[in-house]
Amino acid sequence: MAEFPSKVSTRTSSPAQGAGVSVSALRPDLGFVRSSLGALMLLQLVLGLLVWALIADTPYHLYPAYGWVMFVAVFLWLVTIILFILYLFQLHMKLYMVPWPLVLMIFNISATVLYITAFIACSAAVDLTSLRGTRPYNQRAAASVLVTSRRPQLDCRRCLLQ
Repeated sequence: MAEFPSKVSTRTSSPAQGAGVSVSALRPDLGFVRSSLGALMLLQLVLGLLVWALIADTPYHLYPAYGWVMFVAVFLWLVTIILFILYLFQLHMKLYMVPWPLVLMIFNISATVLYITAFIACSAAVDLTSLRGTRPYNQRAAASVLVTSRRPQLDCRRCLLQ
C-alpha cells in the first residue's frame, strides 16, 4: 500500500478567482451582430415585436384566431431573444454538449411552420372580424403581412459549418 506523503501542499483561492463565468467573459461579440445570422435575428426581433404589438393593440381576445397569432408571435419572439443572447455573448460555446446547429435548424423549421399557420389564421380572420378601412382592420392586415415577412432564416450553410 502506498504511503501518505509527508508534505502536502494546499492552496486556497477566493470565490472570485475560482471557476465560473466572470463578468469580463460576458462581453458581447459585435462580429456576430454584423454577421448574416446576427442581422437576420435582429430583423426577426424587430418584425416580431411589430406583429405582436399590432395584434395586441386590437381586441384580439375576442377571436380565437388572433389568440393563436399572439401565441406564435410572442413565443417565437421570446425564443429568438434567448437564442440571440446566447449567440451574442457566445454562451453557446460554453454549452458545447448541445448541438447548436441542429437546435437552430429545428427552431427555424418549426418557426416557419408556426408562422405559416399564424398567417393563414390572421389572413382568414381579418375580413370576418373587422370592417374595411377601420383601425383594427388596418392593424390586423398589417400584422398578417408582417407574419409572412417574418419567416426565420434558414441559413443551413452556416449551421453545417459550425
